[in-house]
Amino acid sequence: MSFLKKLFGGNGREGLSSSEVVEHEGFMIYPEPTNEGGTYRVSARIEKVINDELRSQRLLRADTSSNEEEASRTSILKAKQVIDERGEKLFDGPSA
Repeated sequence: MSFLKKLFGGNGREGLSSSEVVEHEGFMIYPEPTNEGGTYRVSARIEKVINDELRSQRLLRADTSSNEEEASRTSILKAKQVIDERGEKLFDGPSA
């Protein structure tokens, strides 16, 4: 079963459906809030295929929420903001 999740874009977290993956300006956003002992840190994976190569960048914010769904929504909003500000430059350098 986890093989299928990886194959079809799941990240192995229970409860996250593929419908929560969001496309924005050609980028794919995967909300992945990090559980930190009862609070969830805003976090997402941003991906885009550029020149036939899958590029990926992790967004990790200081923002937290006590609710995982709210943290997922905020992760998507923050990822969209970063995409709008940086575009493909998001993938320049090791910690872009």
